Amino acid sequence: MNTSIRFEKAIRKLYTAFHNNTLNPEDCKQCAVGNILDNKDSWKHLTDLHGSTKLNYVGLVHQNLGRTFNGYSPLELLKIEAAFLKGCGYRLSKSYCYKPDLISDKTILFHGLCEVVTVLCQLDEIDDVMDYSSLFQFEEVLTEG
Repeated sequence: MNTSIRFEKAIRKLYTAFHNNTLNPEDCKQCAVGNILDNKDSWKHLTDLHGSTKLNYVGLVHQNLGRTFNGYSPLELLKIEAAFLKGCGYRLSKSYCYKPDLISDKTILFHGLCEVVTVLCQLDEIDDVMDYSSLFQFEEVLTEG
């Protein structure tokens, strides 16, 4: 499978963060996007609400100018973060972000990362590497009897 450089780098950074226990959905430098962006938090100025996929004025300016951050547009970054939060059990709305308990639990963080990988695959238009459904596909054989 051919993947992009941005995909490879993002996966490597997220893998490292997960195994080094430096993945935290409540820290803009250590969340999924924070790790992809080399533990910088400047991306948080692209939106007004944690977990939102709606760009604010600053985000729109960067988006319309075609700027990317480690290969990802502002809108793509917000999609990645929203997927991570959703996978970690956050409930997102237009004006509120419900935070679940146990956000540092490895299982919860793993679910968040699975959602992120799915979105990263969609953004690069490649097969979802987390989709294991093909392992269970089978052909039903009809017997005449």
